[in-house]
Amino acid sequence: MSTASSSAAAILWSADGPDREALARRRDWSQLAGLERLWPALAELHGERVALEAPHAREPETLSYAELHRRIEAAAAAFRALGVEPGCVVALFAENGPRWLQADQGLMRAGAADAVRGSGAPVEELRYILRDSTAMALVVESAALLSRLALDQELREQLRFVVVLEGDPPGVEDPALPCLSWEQLLARGAGSVAPWPEGGPERLATLLYTSGTTGQPKGVPLSHANLLHQLRNLGVAVAPEPGDRVLSILPIWHAYERSAEYFLFSCGCRQSYATLKTFRADLQRVRPQYLISVPRLWEAIHSGFEDALAAMPASRQRLLGSALANSRRYSLRRRQAADLTLAPEPLPTRVQAAIEALLRWPLHTLAGSLLWPKVRSQLVGGALRTAISGGGALPIHVDAFFEAIGIELLVGYGLTETAPVLSCRRPWANRRGSAGRPLDGTALKIVDPESRRTLAIGERGLVLARGPQVMAGYFGKPEATAKAIDAEGWFDTGDLGLLLGDGSLVLTGRAKDTIVLSSGENIEPGPLEEALAASPLVEQVMLVGQDRKQLGALLVPRSEALQAWAREQGLAAPGPAHAEPALLRALTRECNRVLAARPGARPDERLGGVVLVEPFTIDNGLLTQTLKQRRDRISSRDQAAIAALYGDG
Repeated sequence: MSTASSSAAAILWSADGPDREALARRRDWSQLAGLERLWPALAELHGERVALEAPHAREPETLSYAELHRRIEAAAAAFRALGVEPGCVVALFAENGPRWLQADQGLMRAGAADAVRGSGAPVEELRYILRDSTAMALVVESAALLSRLALDQELREQLRFVVVLEGDPPGVEDPALPCLSWEQLLARGAGSVAPWPEGGPERLATLLYTSGTTGQPKGVPLSHANLLHQLRNLGVAVAPEPGDRVLSILPIWHAYERSAEYFLFSCGCRQSYATLKTFRADLQRVRPQYLISVPRLWEAIHSGFEDALAAMPASRQRLLGSALANSRRYSLRRRQAADLTLAPEPLPTRVQAAIEALLRWPLHTLAGSLLWPKVRSQLVGGALRTAISGGGALPIHVDAFFEAIGIELLVGYGLTETAPVLSCRRPWANRRGSAGRPLDGTALKIVDPESRRTLAIGERGLVLARGPQVMAGYFGKPEATAKAIDAEGWFDTGDLGLLLGDGSLVLTGRAKDTIVLSSGENIEPGPLEEALAASPLVEQVMLVGQDRKQLGALLVPRSEALQAWAREQGLAAPGPAHAEPALLRALTRECNRVLAARPGARPDERLGGVVLVEPFTIDNGLLTQTLKQRRDRISSRDQAAIAALYGDG
């Protein structure tokens, strides 16, 4: 049950009713002292049942639960033989695949922790993680990545060995830094058993790095207790059975994908790794029953439907269009009748909604029998039971589309610092537009961003969280920890939102500067804005793009410089309140040239477009006395420009 009052929006959620029933159906993992204890139990339960497959890997693999357990044991024994002791940190830079999981769990089985990041991250960032985490060894995806890292003498002296997951190690050996292939590592551990690590679940399990306010990554140390809380409680949202098929598309090192995978393995599911290039084909090959991803993927699937619809004959378009409109309306009115919208529905409205839903039900049922199964089959393989979206806000029209065609799309909310899930929508309380109710044992409250006074139910403010999944503090950064976690253990999420009476969280924006794209990528705008502001064409700039596909920029131009530049480009100079689309496109290209020239520039740090706006000043309230941008106020003032930038409406 939840505890709440009308005067203070502080909700502590404990599983009860349907939540408790859902958790009771899951296997009890409450006695695990660490995540490494999961795999022998799963090997005993599921034996030769397929655990995972990677058909697109350089060396395709399919492993049963028993074989996965044996591989993890061999990796753990080899790591211990190479000097990895309990409490050590080993860096793991690689992408999705069975070997990533085996290395990850082999290190935990050895009592160590891994500092993780994808192989596509800038080399400067990877080198920083190596130093900051004090990693004593390195596991990399390939020899090519190792070569790209170009380890200096200091890092070579810090590391004791390197393991290459895919392919052969570099041809030139360094006697001072042994480099093993994956096969060589497993061979070294064959026939040996590592001693079980001592200590309880508060042991460090992993270090994930997230952007900080300075643009420098911060290490988020997650304990076994943090991860085990997720494994034990995500069952309130989904109820997989042994053998159920899961398609994995998100980066495996990401907190969201990682906790979800651990949970799904604990249920005995069959995990298949996909790539972006093969994703659509993999949907048809695997026909997943569960799919976990970010808003960008669901937007892409929805766009695929619209593209296919536009290519159909006019009669077919009218049929599907009218059926979809009816099913959307039926779903909305049914939710209003059940009081599952974001605003309390008065009884007369609920009665009217129930009557309309009843009238629309026959056509919706007919479409559900004849049309939507074919649409679901073409879009997601036809077997999908439950889909979960996280890593950003899901556009309401995309949410409503999947509801209309009969796909249960749930939304979860959390951060890397919270392992990551804080709240999620339940199938029996799927309040569209919300981020759902907290997980068991998780407390949320809304406070005034300035005074930190606890706000009432329904009032918008800063979201604070406390619970077993919240990190203890940033790695080696006590000052950053003190800013993020107060003396009572409340973690500042940096998000703005409000709580409803039933405990559901509704997010309304971000108080922090970090921008999270719909792909789930975190973008720190400060360094990018500094680079753009150095351009002779730009007086002021603020990046936008929260929950969007791409970044955008609100530009205050240097008027004379921009006019001269426009003439040089053969373009019409901007007027006082208007700029031609051709000029904005050219200015976007120029800004992207500036951003691409930055050291360590990332592909997602590109602008999808720019728009010219009026200056930000102290007098108009858009700058503080210390000349810092009030980003929320700028977004509010220029909301029409932002909407135009992204083609909204």
